[in-house]
Amino acid sequence: MRDMNLTLYSTRAVLLLDSEGHRILAKYYEPPGVRADGVAAPAGAGAAGLAPLYAKNPYQTQKQQEALEHGVWDKARRASGDLFQYDNQLVLFKASYDVYLFVIAPEHENELMIHSFLQSFYDTLSVLLQSQIDKRTILDNMDLVTLALDESIDDGIILETDSAAIANRVTRPRSDTIEVQINEQTLLNAYTNFREKTRVAQRLSGL
Repeated sequence: MRDMNLTLYSTRAVLLLDSEGHRILAKYYEPPGVRADGVAAPAGAGAAGLAPLYAKNPYQTQKQQEALEHGVWDKARRASGDLFQYDNQLVLFKASYDVYLFVIAPEHENELMIHSFLQSFYDTLSVLLQSQIDKRTILDNMDLVTLALDESIDDGIILETDSAAIANRVTRPRSDTIEVQINEQTLLNAYTNFREKTRVAQRLSGL
């Protein structure tokens, strides 16, 4: 019987790599509160058949991350499917033009859930980038891509898998960033309105 992950912390990393395995965007996740020894599970979490509640992400250094990224890219380009195991991790990926999208999860994670997240993120990018999921378009729209990822997952917890909802939140203008343009016409209109109100007030006071 394989161990089951009973927590919401389902994702170790999300990677966007180019056709040569170089990083375009990478986010590594670790639950908050993990101790320096890498363990943060309460007593009893090691019961038979249950995975530790959550553990330190094993890819802490730049060297470890680069090794993982090159390893999964090399295996993906030779893989016959979109799912495989690498370094005791579950890896799902999708390829588009010159870009590979990877989701790295603990090896005993629910495959259907991770696949649903990967497909949702891919569909969100397709909406935001008008179906042009390639390296140049992603680099030109890195702010949208990063926001879409942050709306989808946080600290390794999958938050949303509705691509339409994510794209809508990413592209919706924020109320605190609405620009007010002040030009000569705006000032003239304000002055005209003020002068008219002053004239009306003076007429009323003379009655």
